[in-house]
Formats: sequence, C-alpha cells, structure tokens
Amino acid sequence: MGMIELFKKMLPGLIPLLIFILADEIWGTEIGLIVAVSIGIIQLIYFALKEKKLEKFVLFDTLLIIGMGGISIALHDDIFFKLKPVVIEAILVAILAFSLYSKHNLMLSMSKRYLQGVEINSEQEKMMRRNLTNMLVILSLHLLLSLYACFWMSTKAWAFITTGLFYLLMIGYFGLEFIIRFFKNRHQEYLPLVDVQGKVIGKATRKECHRNPDLLYPVVRLHLFNRQGELLLQKRSFKSDIEAGKWDAAIAGHVQFGEDIETALRREAKEELNLSNLEFQLVNQRLFKSPNTSALMFLFVGKIDYLPKINKKEVEEVAFFKMESVPALFSKELASNGLKEEFPIIKTIRFNKA
Repeated sequence: MGMIELFKKMLPGLIPLLIFILADEIWGTEIGLIVAVSIGIIQLIYFALKEKKLEKFVLFDTLLIIGMGGISIALHDDIFFKLKPVVIEAILVAILAFSLYSKHNLMLSMSKRYLQGVEINSEQEKMMRRNLTNMLVILSLHLLLSLYACFWMSTKAWAFITTGLFYLLMIGYFGLEFIIRFFKNRHQEYLPLVDVQGKVIGKATRKECHRNPDLLYPVVRLHLFNRQGELLLQKRSFKSDIEAGKWDAAIAGHVQFGEDIETALRREAKEELNLSNLEFQLVNQRLFKSPNTSALMFLFVGKIDYLPKINKKEVEEVAFFKMESVPALFSKELASNGLKEEFPIIKTIRFNKA
C-alpha cells in the first residue's frame, strides 16, 4: 500500500466527522456526536456486508470513531471525538518516522506488497525516501496544528484543519511532485527492467540503466550476412554513451518500455539503417555484464546484399567484413565487447543459416 492508496483508505473516516460538524450546527454537540457515532456503526456494517471482510485499516479507523465518540458522549465532552483524526495522523507520523530512522522501512515493504512483485530499484527507493521525509515534516506540522485546533479553536476551524487542510496539503504536495517530475522527465527515455527470463518487472530511465549494473534491461541485436558470407557491421555513433565509435552488430538498440522484442528490432532497423520488412530469426539470448551496465541481449540473424542508407544521427558508417578479418578488430580494440562475445556464436551460423 503506497501513500496515495493509504490516504484513499482514510476517506471513509471523514464522513462521520463531516456529519458531526453538520449535526453540531443544527442540533448541538451531543446530538452531533450521537449522529456521527451512528453513521460510523452504519458504515462499518455496510462495508462488512459489501466487501464480506473489512480491511484492517478501515476497521481500526471506524472503531476509533465509534470508541472515541462513545467516550465523548458518556463524558459530555466532544474533545475525545475531536482527537480521533489526531490519533490517526499520529500513528501515520510514527510509521513514517520508523520507516525513515530504523532498519525496517515499513512504507517500502507495504509499497512492494501493493505493487505485487514489481521491483523497486535504488533510484526509486531514493526518491521514495525523499518523499517520506517531506511527508514526515508536513504531517508533523499539521499534527501539531490539529492538536492545537482540538483544544483552542472553534469546531469549524478544527473541522477545516483536520480534514480539509489535510487533503489540501496532500493534493498540493503530490500535485507539485507530479508537475516537477513531468517537466523533469518529459524527454526521458524509459527502459523496461527484466529478470533473467526476460519478464518485465519494472522500469527505469536509460541513464539509470547505463549507470547501475544491478538493473537488467533488454537489448535487441541483429547480425546481417550477404550471399558471400560477409558480415555487415555498423560503427557506433561517436555520441553514443556506450562504446562510442566502435564496430558493432548491424543493428543494436534498446527495447522501449511497453514495447515487445520484435517491434523494438524493426523500429531500430528503420531508425538506424532505414530498413523495412526485414526477415530475421532469434538464435540466442544471453546476459551481458560490464562494470556500469547489465543487459539481456536477444540475438537475431538475417540477410542483406547491399549497403543500406544509414541514419547519420545514429550510426557513423556501415561496411561488410569477411568473417576472418573480424578478429583483427578485437585485437586493435576497434569492436564492441558485445560483438566480441557474440562472434563465436555468429561465425558458426553464417549466411546460409540466416
């Protein structure tokens, strides 16, 4: 359960508070308390019948309304009922503080359980920790203000501070975060994160993937042969952030988030070499690791008998190489590590199997 989901589950607890304010204005405090507690009981029965079972947080929240409202009615003092939202917020503040300053991040654990197996990478954990710290400060200040409102402010002021102001702060904070993230990431390229079988388990920016070897992302690579068995290689752009200016597979590129492997390969073929309607087949799937990055590479082969027209923004040049001349590129460190690792595989395939 994330922060937003938690706040959604707090919404039912607002209804008795709002009913209390309305009834207090019409019939007085004691009648207002009785009506609010009655609404709480009706709510509890309704959710129990509708959902067949009550979530622990909803159950606790509603029982707290009934319990503290009952005490207020018995003592003819509405302070206990007014303290209900303060108690809930104090518990939330305690959970945030415990998550931030102990070895057990409860909010992170709840988020992982709510996301059902999607991995949260180190950058996302860092962002979540920053959000939790900001939320702790905001809620702590709001908690103190709410506590003051319970004892020394009018019922209307208390109602606005504990309910309206609370949600205005939440909407304002998350709205501001969304706007900042939108403008910061609007030009970001996101890549899917996968497990060793290729199953998508999350996403991260291209920059994050190229700087963190713990993040595994998929890459498509296509080796093209002509009729003479020569291998078409591309020289990577000198602007590339990985192995710039080195000879590599004819087509090599990332799979974008939300894209399947074959679609990614056809897109890269069009973008890099202006090739369409290529026929190819998957021949290998392997892990590639370096000090800075880790990729799950899907290796394809196909045929071509002409030099394609390159996209100079993506590729420096292309050329056909005789298979026996390719190892010289490795000894002179002119080829990518990916090509070097794949060469024992592709040299056994050749054009007749492509």
